[in-house]
Amino acid sequence: MQKLVIKDLMNILEYEKVRNTYRQELMSYKKDRRISLGPNITLTFENRRTMKFQIQEIMRAERLVHDETIQEEIEVYNSLLPKSNSLSATLFIEVTEESKIKSILNQFIGLTEGESLFFEIRGQKINAEFEAGREESDKISSVHYVNFKINQELIPLFENDEEIKLQIQYKDYFHSQTLSSKSKLSLFNDLTSK
Repeated sequence: MQKLVIKDLMNILEYEKVRNTYRQELMSYKKDRRISLGPNITLTFENRRTMKFQIQEIMRAERLVHDETIQEEIEVYNSLLPKSNSLSATLFIEVTEESKIKSILNQFIGLTEGESLFFEIRGQKINAEFEAGREESDKISSVHYVNFKINQELIPLFENDEEIKLQIQYKDYFHSQTLSSKSKLSLFNDLTSK
């Protein structure tokens, strides 16, 4: 997937003028890229378009106007873009009740190790690879970045009627979601983009 560069971005004044429409379009676009696995785990699959939005929002919130500072943000987000034959996602551990944040997060300590999050395609498991540094022996972040390396021969299956499931099997948290046709097509476009 092509990396983002400064010229891909609007300055904060230009962005402010179109932000409401831009955000609505992006929220609609992300709808088919957001997969929930039970009450506490959600993945949003990322690509150039979603990362561009994240950078625009950071530039706006932090009032970034200098090329050097913007370039630093671009480099961070470019590192999260999917590589060839892979999908990247942001995984959120979601907790709606403040009093349960610690206990629910604690139940997912160890999630980033092992093979508990995966795609299942034609009986094959494609395990998530978690970005390092977001978990310690006694605590875990609520946000993680994951990557799935998809075998070349499986990529066309994202474009047809083949059943593709995203699953989590961790401790007593077992959930599975069959991807919709729209979700599969959106991910297929990522897998085949240059």
